[in-house]
Amino acid sequence: MITSAAVVGSGELITATTLGSRVGMMLLWLIFVSTFVKVFIQVELARWSISTGKPAIFGYDEVKPTIAGHGWPSYIVLIMFFQFVTGQAGIIGAAGVAMSMLLPIAGGPTDPISIALWVWIMALLAIAIHMANRYEIIEKVSTTLVVVVTLLVIAMVFAIQFTEFAWTGAELADGMRFRIAAGPMGIALSMFGMTGVGAGEVSGYSFWVIEKGYAAWTGPNDGTDAWVDRARGWIRVMKLDAWVSWVIYTLSTAAFYMLGATVLYKQGLEVTGTDLVGTISRIFTDTLGSWVGPLFLLFAGIALYKTILANVPTFARQTGASLAVFNFYDWKDHKKRNKVMRILMVVFPILWASAVTIFQSPLFLVLLGGTLNAVYLMIVAISTLYLAKTDTDPRIKDGTGFKVLLVVSAIAIFAVGVLGIVDRF
Repeated sequence: MITSAAVVGSGELITATTLGSRVGMMLLWLIFVSTFVKVFIQVELARWSISTGKPAIFGYDEVKPTIAGHGWPSYIVLIMFFQFVTGQAGIIGAAGVAMSMLLPIAGGPTDPISIALWVWIMALLAIAIHMANRYEIIEKVSTTLVVVVTLLVIAMVFAIQFTEFAWTGAELADGMRFRIAAGPMGIALSMFGMTGVGAGEVSGYSFWVIEKGYAAWTGPNDGTDAWVDRARGWIRVMKLDAWVSWVIYTLSTAAFYMLGATVLYKQGLEVTGTDLVGTISRIFTDTLGSWVGPLFLLFAGIALYKTILANVPTFARQTGASLAVFNFYDWKDHKKRNKVMRILMVVFPILWASAVTIFQSPLFLVLLGGTLNAVYLMIVAISTLYLAKTDTDPRIKDGTGFKVLLVVSAIAIFAVGVLGIVDRF
């Protein structure tokens, strides 16, 4: 199980720590809101995929009104190719910083050349791993390490109670007050886009549902009661999967936010530029001692890199499907589809490494990707409501309570997106 999201999303942890280091506990409530509301969109869109046997990208093309024969969201989803580039470029850049600080290749630990060399090594390695179909081995090792890091981070939230950085119940309560910080709303928008399952992950989940998961096990909708029974059974499992994942990634994100708010904020340390990994490492070195620094850098590099490896095929599928929607090729032609996938799995790592080399600011790229993700999520929320109303088999829908929560979630996603965009510009 736990297929709906990675145990830890590197982008969300970077943005959560960044925001916590700048505003303290003030916006802790945002983590719970941003992760909670997306689960309803994720579940409903996956239900639509089970009902129709189609990935989400093709559903967006059915949303009215149409423009030149295509649903209006399809054009925005195609443009979101840039979000796939910027967000992941920031993550591989952060991984490059971690590895350069651990083993500098040229110059000092944060020398741009050393970081760029590490980024290109990891990009080329990602291409080689996917071309050779060896991702499964890397996934097992890295997932284990990520789980260990997640558990340690959650434990750290309580361990710092025995240090000078201890947090109080009053600070925790203050962080749960529903209010908006005036200055860092742009970063808050990035965190809203990144935390929990982002738009790319919600859309990508539908491919897993179709190819390997609940829709595949349910089978095509033949209109029979037997199909309805199978669909309802797998939907229950899918919802359990989504909510268990929600608990895991919400706890991990909240833990990083709290550590940023207590250790970094109290010392006036902000996560900036290429210093982001070094600053975040202060959470551990300032509380546990300098000996933990190299260990953190190794685990951070692996955790960040695992995100990249996992997203290469996910984003290749979504981009490939968008190209098929606009008739660049026939999605049902498996030979052509596989060729496009393989090309994109080479193109993405090269673009990510190139972006880091040019901009040399992983944090900027991560935050930009989070902002674009929030915009993309607004489109996904609107499209999900439309598809749920017009195209999902009514026999497998949930009751009124779920529908109300789904609409409230979509409104919340759209409202935060608009608020953040207005604040940015």
